[in-house]
Amino acid sequence: MQRHFERQLERLKTNLIRMGSLVDDQIDLAMKALFDMNVELARLVIERDEKVNEYDNLIDKEIETIFATTQPVAVDLRLLMAALKMNSDLERIGDIAQNLAERAESLARLEGDGKARTQDLIQRTRIASMAEAARQMVRDAIDSFINGDPKLGRSICERDDIVDDYDRENFSLLIQAMQDDPRTIEAGANLIVVSRHIERLADHATNIAEDVVFLIDAKIIKHHGIEMKEEP
Repeated sequence: MQRHFERQLERLKTNLIRMGSLVDDQIDLAMKALFDMNVELARLVIERDEKVNEYDNLIDKEIETIFATTQPVAVDLRLLMAALKMNSDLERIGDIAQNLAERAESLARLEGDGKARTQDLIQRTRIASMAEAARQMVRDAIDSFINGDPKLGRSICERDDIVDDYDRENFSLLIQAMQDDPRTIEAGANLIVVSRHIERLADHATNIAEDVVFLIDAKIIKHHGIEMKEEP
């Protein structure tokens, strides 16, 4: 019975790693599609999202089966709790990759000087730097789980504010650009949404990192420093 339980946990971890690898690749392709305005690459990302959803369903069922047939405690219970939340965040990261691919497709189809204006706006904002920062956070979050590295997990949490700052800066720069030149409105509006999607990527990477710290160190660092006040 114990051996069967151990195999269930190993299979669960393996599928989480496989899903993480797929999602990591999806983000990489989506960002290439965005910055290169590559419609074919964008379509590939959109088509492969179904595979991410299949992993999401599979992992949910595996966790449900383990809870239904065993009574996990201590580190095994933490693994299942962390896996449940990580699975949700990985699925959402996959959705964001699809959303970025759809924006890439829309931007690539802008008529006239639309594509050139888009590239100009990207150069004038911090979107590329923001994308690289969030991209690395996602990759590090997955690696922190694979390697059981809570130190790396904590470093990801510390980087989230940097991406938030990029998002606020991008919003201000893009609003100003659209006010200065109404011809940039379509591209600018799309890029505001892109920036917000990238900010959400960093949020989900942070969630995964927090789950890794919980799994390895048995410490909850979400909303660190915020305490519930007692009702009068």
